[in-house]
Amino acid sequence: MHGAETDGQVVAAACTIAIDDLPDGLVVADRYGRVLAVNRAAARLTGVRMERAVGRHMSDVFPFRDHDGRDWWKALDPEGGLRSRVRVPERPLHLPGGQELYVAARLVREPERGGEVERVAITLRDGGARARLERSRADLVSTVAHELRSPLTSVKGFTATLLSKWSRFTEEQKLVMLETVNNDADRVTRLITELLDVSRIESGRLEVRRQVVDLPARARRIVAGRVAAGEPEDRFRLVVHDDLPETWLDQDKVDQILSNLVENALRHGRGTVTMEIESVGWGVAVSVRDEGEGIEPELAPRVFRQFWRGGNSRRRGGTGLGLFIVKGLVEAHGGTITVQRAPEGGAEFRFTVPTGTPDFATSA
Repeated sequence: MHGAETDGQVVAAACTIAIDDLPDGLVVADRYGRVLAVNRAAARLTGVRMERAVGRHMSDVFPFRDHDGRDWWKALDPEGGLRSRVRVPERPLHLPGGQELYVAARLVREPERGGEVERVAITLRDGGARARLERSRADLVSTVAHELRSPLTSVKGFTATLLSKWSRFTEEQKLVMLETVNNDADRVTRLITELLDVSRIESGRLEVRRQVVDLPARARRIVAGRVAAGEPEDRFRLVVHDDLPETWLDQDKVDQILSNLVENALRHGRGTVTMEIESVGWGVAVSVRDEGEGIEPELAPRVFRQFWRGGNSRRRGGTGLGLFIVKGLVEAHGGTITVQRAPEGGAEFRFTVPTGTPDFATSA
């Protein structure tokens, strides 16, 4: 008997540890509403400790109310309703202090099919975190709608004009309008690509296809592209230190990182844009510096957030997603990225990626 009691104590202790390890709040009550267990996450979310809750009625210690002020536990009615009912959908509820939590429940029946309710397992999630996520999604929709409206209006307007009045325009006028349509279509394509990148970064589905990449060669290619697009060649300066180790990276994503950082420097900075590539202890570091206004130290943590534009950048264009994507791409390689004030007074973005074979680079 003593052995059985000991085993029971061990099992109970294991169960306690298990529910405390859950990331969401958990409250367990019997069918009459008496609280049986409260995990640490639930205590943190509600401010009600386990010792104070266990043995008391749900409505006394967790008086959840819906938006109309109705008692959630009373409406749940575990002893009533169909015997096939086992799940209670998640919904926003409020505690008396106004705190919002998302609450769901499962009715545990014995036997499982059609039996009496023995316990009710209630999960709690932070309503504030959900609200922030929903605001972020709303911001994303608003930004996308705003960024798409202008180019699509232009494409539609010029296309409709050319179709209805083709013969009235000179060849030069037609060429100007078609070039505008082409540029605006490219703008829409870039935005869609950025949104797909954001989705993959946030969901952890970003794939890195590694190969040996010549970072100085990729940097020269990015500069050549900007010069071909009309930027003065003397605006760029590339500094490459000797004895760079071999790097196994995703070439397309490296091009995207460098392109976004250079574009950011051109949009927000002034004077020369400098790219410096050097070996560091565990990898290769690439710095992109401009000679603009720079970024105040207190703003540095915000730079890599979605939709951060800073200063007067709204009038300079951009979606505010580029640096967020850059950070995600660098970290997908096992690297890090920082921003600080450049020696010339502008901003310096510096990212470091690991060197070595693909297996070593992946685990770095």
